[in-house]
Amino acid sequence: MLKEFKEFIMKGNILDLAVAVIIGAAFGKIVSSFVADILMPPLGMLLGKTDMTNLFIDLSGKGYPTIAAAKAAGAATLNYGLFLNAVIDFVIVAFAIFLVIKAANRMNRQKPVAAAAPTTKECVFCHTMIPILARRCPNCTSTF
Repeated sequence: MLKEFKEFIMKGNILDLAVAVIIGAAFGKIVSSFVADILMPPLGMLLGKTDMTNLFIDLSGKGYPTIAAAKAAGAATLNYGLFLNAVIDFVIVAFAIFLVIKAANRMNRQKPVAAAAPTTKECVFCHTMIPILARRCPNCTSTF
């Protein structure tokens, strides 16, 4: 059983998938950091010096100053700032995947195969197909 498991794990597709998952997770962390630490702070400054991750609606109505305070008190909140960050993360990752797939498709695209030179031609008298090098039709015996 251990031998079968080892053979299963060592198949090329499984290893490729494992590498892709690990790289994808690392890429996701990089994109999340980019959005949270680089993209959103200047965007928040442009929109009125707001911390975009701290945008929320307090459903309890008690008026907590931050999401952390609301969560510590156990209040229900709609965290639309965090949701906005997640949407931007998704859009960036989806666009990156689109670019990778577009590049892969471009590399895999088959070049059009040139049409092979014709080996037959049509007899102008009897309209049967004859070899291209023929000087006389074998069917009607006309000459070219």
